[in-house]
Amino acid sequence: MTPQKLYEGKAKIVWATENPGEVAQQFKDDATAFDGKKKGQIAGKGARNARISAVLFRLLEENGVATQLLDQIFDDTLLCKKLDMYPVEVVVRNYAAGSICKRLGFEEGARFKAPLLEFFLKDDSLGDPLVTDAHIAELELVSGEELAEIKRLALKINSVLTGFFAERGVMLVDFKLEFGKDREGDIILGDEISPDTCRFWDANTKKKLDKDRFRRDLGEVEEAYAEMLKRVEK
Repeated sequence: MTPQKLYEGKAKIVWATENPGEVAQQFKDDATAFDGKKKGQIAGKGARNARISAVLFRLLEENGVATQLLDQIFDDTLLCKKLDMYPVEVVVRNYAAGSICKRLGFEEGARFKAPLLEFFLKDDSLGDPLVTDAHIAELELVSGEELAEIKRLALKINSVLTGFFAERGVMLVDFKLEFGKDREGDIILGDEISPDTCRFWDANTKKKLDKDRFRRDLGEVEEAYAEMLKRVEK
């Protein structure tokens, strides 16, 4: 029986499984940047991102954050709970980098007084725009109660991950999260946590160890992903 492809995005393919409540997420070596304007491949990225995400999701589960991860079934594939995803991405920022520097004039690397939460509408046709709490309420994307829980979870995840990476000599500069609801109506962390969705800097050298190496043509892209897997599994 040919597997049914439910969805294919820039970085992953989601496959149906024999269990209607489960899906298989296959991580791709494809790499994109700037809303798909820049495209390429990073050898071994899919398997490394799958492994990094599995380790970090299990870490979060151990610290009381429910995730969609069930098992890693292939080098590049995770078995996950099927979620009804919210159409909003959450970005947690500990240091200034990327779009916030362009929008607000922060110097790259400036540390924020407290973690900043930003929300972006998941809509490629609009360029995934920044949205406020008021926009979210007006568009009825997430209820007020759900948004409060998502914010709480995002800050808890940040607390767990910043400590984990600090022990491994890595600054967690910023990262993207996606949440969804499971069959019971609980809010669950989904998608992935990897060098594709996070900015990682070496704490001593400030060397970038994430997809910015691809975005900015910095070289040593595959080596950065390999280094992050090594540190995560340390």
